[in-house]
Amino acid sequence: MTTATPARPALYRVPDAVKVLNLSRTVIYELIRTGRLRTVKEGRTRLIPASAIADYVALLEREAGGKR
Repeated sequence: MTTATPARPALYRVPDAVKVLNLSRTVIYELIRTGRLRTVKEGRTRLIPASAIADYVALLEREAGGKR
């Protein structure tokens, strides 16, 4: 018996990114404003690609690795 894993979304709305990254809404918008977290727009909606979240986590890991 195989267990199906739910597919992760390709794009996240800001409230979803808040949950995924465990950061506040204010911090998410600051990361977007400073260019540390990439976004795209679809109409009037600001969306965060899953790849941008992965890139941001990788950036944090690189930054943490340099401070050891």
